[in-house]
Amino acid sequence: MKKLPLLAHLFLTLPVAAQASTPLSANAAQTQLTSSTNAAERWGADYFPNLLLTNQDGKQLRFFDDLLKDKVVVINFIYTSCPDACPLETARLIEVYDLLKDWVGKEIFFYSISIDPDVDTPEVLKEYARRYQIGKGWQFLTGSKADIRTVREKLGMIRSDEQSLSDHTLSLMVGNQRTGRWIKRSPMENPYMLANTLGTWINKSAVRLTPMQDFKDAPIKLRPLTRGEELYRTRCNACHLLGEEDGLLRNGPPLFGVIDRREPAWLRRWIAEPDVMLAEKDPKVMELYEQWNRLPMPNLRLEQPDVDAILEYMKSESEFLAAKRARQAEEERASAQAESDAYDMSYEEDASEASGERKLPCCEKRNDLVIDRFGSSDAPKSSQPGTARNSSSAPRAPAVGKRHDEPARTSGGGVLLGMGLALVLGVLHLSRRN
Repeated sequence: MKKLPLLAHLFLTLPVAAQASTPLSANAAQTQLTSSTNAAERWGADYFPNLLLTNQDGKQLRFFDDLLKDKVVVINFIYTSCPDACPLETARLIEVYDLLKDWVGKEIFFYSISIDPDVDTPEVLKEYARRYQIGKGWQFLTGSKADIRTVREKLGMIRSDEQSLSDHTLSLMVGNQRTGRWIKRSPMENPYMLANTLGTWINKSAVRLTPMQDFKDAPIKLRPLTRGEELYRTRCNACHLLGEEDGLLRNGPPLFGVIDRREPAWLRRWIAEPDVMLAEKDPKVMELYEQWNRLPMPNLRLEQPDVDAILEYMKSESEFLAAKRARQAEEERASAQAESDAYDMSYEEDASEASGERKLPCCEKRNDLVIDRFGSSDAPKSSQPGTARNSSSAPRAPAVGKRHDEPARTSGGGVLLGMGLALVLGVLHLSRRN
């Protein structure tokens, strides 16, 4: 009896607890919204400069009002005459752009700002974008040196020890001004990782490009990468395809089997100092330069051991892919042969039996006559004595008044009919005498 008041008290307090939880949830949501709003305000018009920049089409744009406000953006700093990192950075962003092309220009915007405005005029930037086949939603911008420096400082994209153009930072700035979320990323990252950051972490309205996976499906031990594979993935893969086609845009020639196509000494030097060979107008280099939209291969500042490591990886990967393709071709050939060997014509006989029709040969030769499928002997006879009959002559039209499917009488049939008639008459005659 003492438990009843306790149970009654418990049931009476449940609605009160439920009512008390509702304001807490609302407060939490309001706190989260306020935090997001405050973040956006912290990184808003009071922080970012609204300086004028000019794009590749010669149009002037305000940095905050026109380029940043309420947008998801990717910002990097380049200069078009850069011999090493900038082409690689642009090539990597092209892969990310290609993965997000359905949203670029609508929800996500790419900006490449020149740090060499004296050289990079709007006309130069437009030609640079054309050679890289840049699409809509990606603008190349220039301005005064002072304004560009201010923008870099506000984004944290300038080094304190920077002495020349080649000292500029290689980072990307990814941000959502609406929510106040900003992050600095490396252009050497996997393009799918960068695209997923933009598509899900930064912009919730975009879909995830790679499916979510459970941690239980993760490998216990990752496959170790060789030095050559690591260098290839971070330095070469953005411009060159070595393995299976992945659908991403590349601005350089495919490298499958390149070890066998090129002289080893030439290839080793080409990887180590492509800018020098281009300046020397090496014939093979000039041919590649013209073939691939006049885009110079960047100098990756690789030491000779790194060059050898990349070459070894390309050789082993090409051999692996060649063996894989040979196996696939052999399996396809064996499968086709097995299918051909297993092909059975008995189904035609079964169909004939089911329909009650007798399966007849298309033709057969007997006594120099061509017998068609109905047993007729309508083969044309030669009008000249001694002329051979032509068994390949076209069949004649059926005689008037005769059904097309009615077998014609043959000369052998007439003989048999006569013999039968004579036999009947003979039997009748004998019976009369008896």
